[in-house]
Amino acid sequence: MIKGIITKGIGGFYYVKSQDAVYECRARGRFRKEKIIPLVGDRVKISINHSSNQGTIEEIMDRDMEFIRPPVANVNQAIIVFAVKKPDPNLMLLDRFLAMAENEGIDVVVCFNKIDLDEEYLIELKKCYTAAGYEVVATSVKLGIGIEHFREILKDKITVFAGPSGVGKSSLLNATQPNLSLKTGAISEKNKRGKHTTRHVELLELDFGGWVLDTPGFSSLNLDFIEEGELQFLFREFTPLIGQCKFTGCKHVNEPECAVKRAVEENIISKSRYESYMQLLKEINQKRRY
Repeated sequence: MIKGIITKGIGGFYYVKSQDAVYECRARGRFRKEKIIPLVGDRVKISINHSSNQGTIEEIMDRDMEFIRPPVANVNQAIIVFAVKKPDPNLMLLDRFLAMAENEGIDVVVCFNKIDLDEEYLIELKKCYTAAGYEVVATSVKLGIGIEHFREILKDKITVFAGPSGVGKSSLLNATQPNLSLKTGAISEKNKRGKHTTRHVELLELDFGGWVLDTPGFSSLNLDFIEEGELQFLFREFTPLIGQCKFTGCKHVNEPECAVKRAVEENIISKSRYESYMQLLKEINQKRRY
């Protein structure tokens, strides 16, 4: 058997990169019986049928981590890409992505793309998410701004790209390494949203070291698997204040002398981030009732 990594999965076939070759593989039937689904990013052992040059996945090695959506394994960095305009950024959705990354315990970078379209709003966004404790990178493929910095962030990491359609994820990757030749799409004039250009999750190798996962865009993200008491720990800027509230177990909603609410009033925590927390908490509580 030889070792490799799953770079793509389509229609029950898995494409495994091993050294300088890529093998089309099927998974052993026992994985289905054990309800184990091979994921892009899985490190695997495969056997090769040399007459057909096709392979069989015999073993899936232990995963370091697993994302539910997008369904990938062994990522050690997430880059969440939103445009400053066209489409306008949905900050609630951005905060959902950040909460999911925090829940998985992986490093995360926030990228604001198309900064040539609204430099003033970029300043506001950078202030908000830098204060929340995130590394923020600003890019413009059109003007070539931030591309070199972006390349340095990707180097020697396995990075998952996330964000809604139309924000320029594929264009960014093409600018970072032109021979990736990813499809890019225009913004729908009807609803100002992006048209899907990436149809499946695929692991792409970078010439300068590392891998990236280009994923289909998302317009929604369900976090109802997170428990009510855990949510506050997924907002980085809340962490130093937890325990400073008057009441033990404070949910930072209606309780008096709440350190988090006081920080919002004093503009230490952004109002939009707090509103995202409240919305997510509401959704988690509603889910628990059913």
